[in-house]
Amino acid sequence: MNLNLTSKNALVCGSSQGIGKACAIELASLGANVTLFARNEESLTAVLAQLDTSKGQKHNLLIADFSSPEEVKSVVENAITIDDGFEILINNTGGPAPGPANVASSTAFVDAFNLHLISNHHLVQALIPYMKKQSYGRIINVISTSVKQPLPNLGVSNTIRGAVASWAKTLAYELGEFGITVNNVLPGATATARLDAIIQGKAAKQNISLEQATINEKAQIPMRRFAKPEEFAAAAAFLASPSAGYITGINLPVDGGRTSSL
Repeated sequence: MNLNLTSKNALVCGSSQGIGKACAIELASLGANVTLFARNEESLTAVLAQLDTSKGQKHNLLIADFSSPEEVKSVVENAITIDDGFEILINNTGGPAPGPANVASSTAFVDAFNLHLISNHHLVQALIPYMKKQSYGRIINVISTSVKQPLPNLGVSNTIRGAVASWAKTLAYELGEFGITVNNVLPGATATARLDAIIQGKAAKQNISLEQATINEKAQIPMRRFAKPEEFAAAAAFLASPSAGYITGINLPVDGGRTSSL
């Protein structure tokens, strides 16, 4: 199996922590030159120091706030040329605030749409020319299992994640002939700061201990544990590799079997 990413350039969004950080570390371990992309320069600098350079890789970082799609677009366009771009894009941004859909403001939906779909779209449009030139492109969107099964109390997220999934499927049809694949990877409960916050919120709402809230969450997962960010990153890295060249337009859950649908 060819998982070698030597000489490939990867842009990893949301890579200052959690799943994005794990993806950056995994891609670098396979030989990719990794550019970290998020808004917190201090955190990104710390991650940059952890990336493997044993194969002669050169790593970098870019800074932008993904709530401003135009800023994201400008930063990336200034960082690339037709002769120097990225073959691998990991689209990854923190999820919208929890809450029911029926009480969410219209602004919350618009903000989430900009944060996720529009920022993703600007990145794809900027990177496509170089991917076409290389006849190699891997666009991987980190979204949510809610595209298969809506999650309680995540009304805005459920809505926007579904839009991103449909956008990605459409791109898979349009870009396949150029050697560019487009796939979505769907994390389940993964041991990150976001999961900690979700569990804390549930514990407070249900007036139970953090320990009990954690037990309740794990009980819903057939494997009875949370995923490690590294386990998610391994799936994303496979889809970024040459061996995944005929896999496109899919939603891949990495959720320990929690999602009820196929």
